[in-house]
Amino acid sequence: MKEAAQPLAEVFGYPITNQSSKADRYRSHRLCPFNNKIPNCTKDKAENPLGVCSIFNKVGLAITCPIRFREDWIITDDAASFFFDKGTSWSSLTEVRLNDAAGKSAGNIDVVLVAYDKKGKVFDFGAIEIQAVYISGNVRDPFEYYMKNPKANAQMDWSNQPNYPRPDYLSSSRKRLAPQLLFKGGILHSWQKKTVVALNKSFFETLPPLKKIRQSQAEIAWFIYDLKLAKEEGQYRYKLTKIDEVFTEFQPALRSITTPMPGKVENFIKILQEKLDEQLETPPINKTIEKPF
Repeated sequence: MKEAAQPLAEVFGYPITNQSSKADRYRSHRLCPFNNKIPNCTKDKAENPLGVCSIFNKVGLAITCPIRFREDWIITDDAASFFFDKGTSWSSLTEVRLNDAAGKSAGNIDVVLVAYDKKGKVFDFGAIEIQAVYISGNVRDPFEYYMKNPKANAQMDWSNQPNYPRPDYLSSSRKRLAPQLLFKGGILHSWQKKTVVALNKSFFETLPPLKKIRQSQAEIAWFIYDLKLAKEEGQYRYKLTKIDEVFTEFQPALRSITTPMPGKVENFIKILQEKLDEQLETPPINKTIEKPF
């Protein structure tokens, strides 16, 4: 599939071609429409936020901001159906610190759903880990260029610019997803509490195959979302939509995403041989100083 002429799918919650009054207001005031902790976008820098919610790639869209998954809080409704029995009273808490046995932080849980009884006492909970995608390349330059004149630059061509931004799925899984499941997920698993991983379709498709089991036996639910175009006020806007769900056990899933797929040892030996040959062909020159005294 051909790469997009420019990388920006959504800026401050709207496609860059959306010129509605509402989209213009969100862009001009740098607002976040996806339930951020404050009305404004705070991504990267609070005073000069990088308001890119998602970018194009060759296979669709990649959500690059974890707050983007909070649209209409559909992820909490989906997660509650996995965590609790139907009819359970529950509420959601965001950015909840999780400590280990030594009292040291294992990180913040993105969203915790708590089930409570008629007296308001918590009797169960489950955790949602939201996994956005890292970007390789420079996304701030096209963002700032677009923001100088959103109407004039809506059809910009960024394809020949250096460091064209692309989703980095490998780093996203190795540096983000795997450590999150290892540390925070490991503590929750020891408490026999369930976890939901919410992630983008294009990200999930880069993960190793996961062994699926029935929902009733699952310890982790992988809820897979995509962005679908829909009309709003005569203009198009992307809507977060759950398109699939996968249920797994904790340990087998962790092994799958943390175990590398080894290549052929012969290919590595070939690299070693090439480096050795290069070294032998150009040996270091040891210079001596005659009559130093």
